[in-house]
Amino acid sequence: MPDLPVEISVEDTSALLQADRAALRLIDCREQDEWDICHIDGAELMPLTRFAEDATAKLQDKSQRIIIYCHHGMRSLRAASWLRQTGFDKVQSMAGGIAAWSDYVDPEMPRY
Repeated sequence: MPDLPVEISVEDTSALLQADRAALRLIDCREQDEWDICHIDGAELMPLTRFAEDATAKLQDKSQRIIIYCHHGMRSLRAASWLRQTGFDKVQSMAGGIAAWSDYVDPEMPRY
């Protein structure tokens, strides 16, 4: 059973990134055109449309802390839930997505 809540706030995500960026993996599950508009520095793109394939190939350490985000938090919640079902216990979805990130963490980030 996962030991972390399925969602994490943008503020807590920001604090984790500032405290120890190397301790977690930040994944953007939006599509390339959305990524091109804006993304969080250090994130890696794994679009939900091919998430299972990319995750299977790129995510090997099931004990690694992973935070997934999208535009508003719905796609990332699906991706995080899927990873949890496959044995990744330290996966969370960033509640509110990059829209909330631009509201509460980085107001200079472009919005769409």
